[in-house]
Amino acid sequence: MNIPILDTSTVHPFDARGVAKRFRHAAIFGALQSLNAGETMRFVNDHDPLPLLAQLQQAFGEGLGINYVRREPGEIVIDFQVLG
Repeated sequence: MNIPILDTSTVHPFDARGVAKRFRHAAIFGALQSLNAGETMRFVNDHDPLPLLAQLQQAFGEGLGINYVRREPGEIVIDFQVLG
């Protein structure tokens, strides 16, 4: 897997595949709310979380950058960066 390297001091991995489905959205929101401006959460999942992305955009608006790093069937990697 070729994933771009960011400043690792500001990138925090979050592998959603290890979180029970009923807790995933709450865990992701909690993790994002704990980040400081400029920090990134590198999110890994086995499917494209389109409903989650809509919820995040509604909750965080322009304050959250969303960048797909990898978008392959069964392998989704997204960088969520707190912008402000």
